[in-house]
Amino acid sequence: MRKTTRLRKLIEDPRLLVMPGAYDALSARIAEEAGFQAVQASGANIVACHFGVPDYSLVSAREMAEHTGRIANAVDVPVMGDADTGFGNAVNAYLTVQQFERVGAAGVNIEDQVIPKRCGHLEGKTLLDIDEAVAKIQAAADAREDKDFVINARTDALGVFGLDEAIRRGNAYLKAGATMVFLEGADSAENIEAAVKAIDGPVAVNLVEGGKTPSGLSFAKLQALGIARVSLPSTAMQATVQALRTVFGRVNAAGGIEGYEDLLCGFGVAQRLLGLEQIFALEDRYMAGLVGPAGDQ
Repeated sequence: MRKTTRLRKLIEDPRLLVMPGAYDALSARIAEEAGFQAVQASGANIVACHFGVPDYSLVSAREMAEHTGRIANAVDVPVMGDADTGFGNAVNAYLTVQQFERVGAAGVNIEDQVIPKRCGHLEGKTLLDIDEAVAKIQAAADAREDKDFVINARTDALGVFGLDEAIRRGNAYLKAGATMVFLEGADSAENIEAAVKAIDGPVAVNLVEGGKTPSGLSFAKLQALGIARVSLPSTAMQATVQALRTVFGRVNAAGGIEGYEDLLCGFGVAQRLLGLEQIFALEDRYMAGLVGPAGDQ
């Protein structure tokens, strides 16, 4: 089954689809190893970890698609890309979807903010006029060669105009060809429940530690509210920042490479995640007698 079809079926399944955010191939493999059935390529985390800049429309469509392709090709589960605002107008959105589809993404998020956009859990966002936003979603949907390629239409209207406008936009985006509506900045279980009841298609949210995410909103609660998909866009990057701060502090204190083993996964674990065992198997198959054991020359 194509990854696009798998992702669409996971969204349509009554069970909640949980998609951790990944910022590179290795973080995606770790998410896959943990048992998640799909991965979200987090745009904010990609620009932070690969470019060292905030989520402010500072990275191009081509760069984002290339990074997403590396992530998608590193795992067997479907990967949804982050197409930001479509990186321009409706024509740009059309061409952006083509780029993401070519690199192997199973779908994309496209949002209704103006450029430059900002993180959905921050204040000060400005939205496109609804007609322009609908045209952008229609262009994105029309650009798909594979009709199962997921268009996740994100609206930031809840925090800017209120719930009624978020619902109005969500239904308009579905009519324009979106697969799912992403209610960004969901700030209460009550608003989520009302949106799910009023939007005529699957609804997605995200949970951001330290953001607008309400406390106590478990996966079980989201499923009970009728949410189709939840992404965790910030978890991996926040965990990485904290882990590296901790281990680098211990490295300085140790004055060598001993004394902080409890903070490391182990050399062999990392190599296994990178697929070194498969390389050795190929050496045994095609190069027996030409190389020594475990790849020694």
